Amino acid sequence: MNLINNLVSANLKNRIKIIQEEIDNPIETQHKILFSNLNYASKTLFGEKHYFNKIKNYSDFKNFIPIRDYTDFKPYIDLARKKNKNIIWPGIIKWFAQSSGTSNNKSKFIPITKESLRDGHFKAGKDMLSIYLQNNPSSKILSGKSLMIGGSTKINKIDSYFFGDLSAIIIQNLPVWVQLKRAPSIKTALLDNWEKKINRIIDETINQNITSISGVPSWTQIIINKILEKTGSKNLSEIWPNLELYMHGGISFKNYKNSFKNYTHSNSLKFLEIYNASEGFFGIQNNPSSTDLLLLINHGVFYEFIPMVNGVEEIKNTISIEDVKIGQLYTMIVSSNGGLWRYKIGDTIKFTSKFPFKIKIAGRTTSFINAFGEELIVSNTDSALQYACDKTQSVAKEYIAAPLFYDNKSGCHEWIIEFEKKPQNINTFIYYLDEKLQQINSDYEAKRKSNILLKKPQINIVEKKFFFEFMKTQKKIGGQNKLKKLYNDRKLMDELLKKL
Repeated sequence: MNLINNLVSANLKNRIKIIQEEIDNPIETQHKILFSNLNYASKTLFGEKHYFNKIKNYSDFKNFIPIRDYTDFKPYIDLARKKNKNIIWPGIIKWFAQSSGTSNNKSKFIPITKESLRDGHFKAGKDMLSIYLQNNPSSKILSGKSLMIGGSTKINKIDSYFFGDLSAIIIQNLPVWVQLKRAPSIKTALLDNWEKKINRIIDETINQNITSISGVPSWTQIIINKILEKTGSKNLSEIWPNLELYMHGGISFKNYKNSFKNYTHSNSLKFLEIYNASEGFFGIQNNPSSTDLLLLINHGVFYEFIPMVNGVEEIKNTISIEDVKIGQLYTMIVSSNGGLWRYKIGDTIKFTSKFPFKIKIAGRTTSFINAFGEELIVSNTDSALQYACDKTQSVAKEYIAAPLFYDNKSGCHEWIIEFEKKPQNINTFIYYLDEKLQQINSDYEAKRKSNILLKKPQINIVEKKFFFEFMKTQKKIGGQNKLKKLYNDRKLMDELLKKL
């Protein structure tokens, strides 16, 4: 094992030079990615229909291929799922990541090719470790194993293709050296029963040398609390003294960070955020003192960005990375070696830096409140919630919010919040929440003016595990299942209020 550790360590350290070269030449690198993908897929059904062999520049690319969301792209994915060759990518696509669907589709099936695994997810995983070791030269992370907390969905097979949770697909295809460095066992990792899976993870790992943990914060926290409860330990350092890193993504970490800090002695646990999805691995936190993410520009994905102005996508003004502006809100579009072409993934981002290109995730294009012209997005509510928690020495775990309309056409935002530690005075909490929202969102501030159109928020506090129990009734428990936070209608809000 020491030989493997030494070889892996040397490989990861050499990777830093290549990462820096990519950072130094982002425009050229993205250009190469685009035309490499186009050339490789030129003889597919999609490539021939959209004249890939005639595309000579970015302008041609935009003219020949329309932007599509999942519903628009679904006919091509359906063809690829029916054992057809050369539909959106050369050959037969054998893996599809299943994720929560759109309003028109119960589930989405995102194609996963061997190229998107090798040059996307796995390459980015190596880069993530390389960056961490560069920032922490005395790290002993490779001396132990990584506890990987993935989704609960088992791998399913229909005809010649497999589908399931992205994390399950990744675990099934990991290189041998990674398999040797991870826990729990594949059998346990792929269990479909989430509660049984938790107990198995605990049994298999409490006596192992775990040096890192990765997973979505909400589900990781459930497992950590179960581990502490079962072992009677005060913190994770008593179980895994060499634990040093938690790698997280999928949802905002703001409302979890304080809880995770207390899981080890002297707040010694380090944090590293990643931005990966079924559609690709897009970003890594490369500076521990900053929460923005380095955009990965040589991992099989060509990026485009639609400006969001007053809550509306200006599709005609879609641009490549070359023309982005710092601070502008964008909808992200990807064309990838997974067979996606000008595909709208549903995320909104903002650039915080150019050269290197760094981003912050603002939210989902479908997760917002704009009932009164306030244009509230998830990054606003996450920040305001954390601010209110800090001011009131409280800890919030999960929340949703939706508009509440009064008879006189005015209204407010109604929240349901699950606290790990409740505030002593909820009115004080509401004051700080409202104050921060007005500070960071000028549209919200304008609508709150004189307390006429938009009133101060209303908050419903629920007991611990409220959202977990709800997700369980929806059969959506596991690492990749996430609760949408903001709603522009009251359908889910009213459903949940009936349970109070």
